[in-house]
Amino acid sequence: MGNSFSSKQRSVYLEEMSKHTLDLLVIGGGITGTGIALDAQVRGLKTGLIEMQDFAAGTSSRSTKLVHGGLRYLKQFEVKLVAEVGKERAIVYENAPHVTTPEWMLLPMIQGGTFGKTATSIGLKVYDYLAGVKKDERRKMLSKRATIEKEPLIRSDKLKGGGIYVEYRTDDARLTLEVLKEAVHRGTKAVNYAKAEEFIYENGKVVGVKVRDVLSSKLYRIYAKKIVNAAGPWVDTLRVKDNSKKGKYLYLTKGVHLVIDGGRFPLKQAVYFDTENDKRMVFAIPRDGKTYIGTTDTFYNEEIAHPRMTEEDRDYIIAACNYMFPSVNLTVDDIESSWTGLRPLIHEEGKSASEISRKDEIFFSETGLISIAGGKLTGYRKMAERIVDIVAIDLGNTQPCTTASTKLSGGDVGGSAQFKSYVSEMITKGEELGLSAEDAKRLVHLYGSNVVKIYEIIRNNKKDADLHRLPITVFAQIKYGIEEEMVATPIDFFNRRTGALFFNINWVKQWKNEIVAYMKKEFKWTDEQVVKYVTYLESEIYYAQNPMDGEKGVQKAI
Repeated sequence: MGNSFSSKQRSVYLEEMSKHTLDLLVIGGGITGTGIALDAQVRGLKTGLIEMQDFAAGTSSRSTKLVHGGLRYLKQFEVKLVAEVGKERAIVYENAPHVTTPEWMLLPMIQGGTFGKTATSIGLKVYDYLAGVKKDERRKMLSKRATIEKEPLIRSDKLKGGGIYVEYRTDDARLTLEVLKEAVHRGTKAVNYAKAEEFIYENGKVVGVKVRDVLSSKLYRIYAKKIVNAAGPWVDTLRVKDNSKKGKYLYLTKGVHLVIDGGRFPLKQAVYFDTENDKRMVFAIPRDGKTYIGTTDTFYNEEIAHPRMTEEDRDYIIAACNYMFPSVNLTVDDIESSWTGLRPLIHEEGKSASEISRKDEIFFSETGLISIAGGKLTGYRKMAERIVDIVAIDLGNTQPCTTASTKLSGGDVGGSAQFKSYVSEMITKGEELGLSAEDAKRLVHLYGSNVVKIYEIIRNNKKDADLHRLPITVFAQIKYGIEEEMVATPIDFFNRRTGALFFNINWVKQWKNEIVAYMKKEFKWTDEQVVKYVTYLESEIYYAQNPMDGEKGVQKAI
């Protein structure tokens, strides 16, 4: 219990994993892999996890950032999927209320659109039933006038009314990180920038992995009784290495999101609406003074690590937004930031990208390698349960899954019902340290019950913060990130740990030089390493703001 999770100890963790045979080695540090690691560790399995990029650097930081039940999957009669993930939303919220927030979602009914009044009412009612929605969060049907009152920017000329129901908004990368931190706290060894280069076999069975530390280039041999491939879009890459890519295979689809300043797009209410031409569903969601819009759903077969949006992707979202919110009249120049992610779905012959099921699939290799792909962010815990049930039985472990009641790191706030009072208490304590109420509130929502560690750094490190020309709150976050969240490169901090690359890009620009200088001192980087990390950070900043510039000047993955 109580493992450390410092980026300064990465090589130590890799050495420790290489010295003893693990019960389970998980390849992939997204939400699926981290969920598996937590479940396995809770059941008493000695578990390790490796991720070739940063944790959540792929799909798990590039979603629509909703723990949602998939209302649109009712149209595809995915009743079991909707029921399962719908109920999982409440579990995630209870275990991590600091990174999960109920969000009322408005579903406008437009003349000529997908949803009529009767169909919408019935659909939302069925959705509430399947998802086990509690009484005060069940759907309500709205008149045209009430719909406009909820969101005045919605077009009124074709509006017939609306429905409103509850989804759950999250920070996908931080949710992934809190799952992993809890696993590490309970004993899991986990390392980012650790690439599975080759499998190790004995008598035709996979018994280990040759792992390359991407940052130091050192090679390790890590052995495990069971190995699970949860590498997201790279699942088939590893199946090819194992010579087991047979039968079903991945079908990658691309999702794009645009971020607009809230002053330019002052959305009051999250809206889920269908587009004018192809009737796909798109979200527009207010968050932290911004509004983000997405997503697309198109087939993707190019470079996986750095998917980029096309002009068609961008224009599709802008057109969809201007159709539903005509008074906003967005243009390309209004895009403040953006992101593009990939969904590792399972190929289904004859279906378009948006029609393919979001169900997960488990693949068994003759070598013993277990692979999992597909699924949704919301269903990560049940996906993990299915995998760990299989692993545990094979290892003679009879412990049941108990993660439905396992608080995630940062979630020790007394439960979701007590979170508001916890926030108030922590704001008061932050103000006693000299913080503004706004800064204290932001920190407690970011770190949950771990904010006490942030406060401890603030209390004891003001001179160091001044020395590094950083505000004490920023200094506390980077120090905590290095010591407790395995921040190994600047982009880890500015993207996956803070979300600032997407939602506060000016803050990134403001403090990037000071953060890099501090990290150089802490990690004793050479000038060559500094150039490498800064070039990559600048590249990601550039493409967040200029997504249409192809691969010009891109620094490849670290």
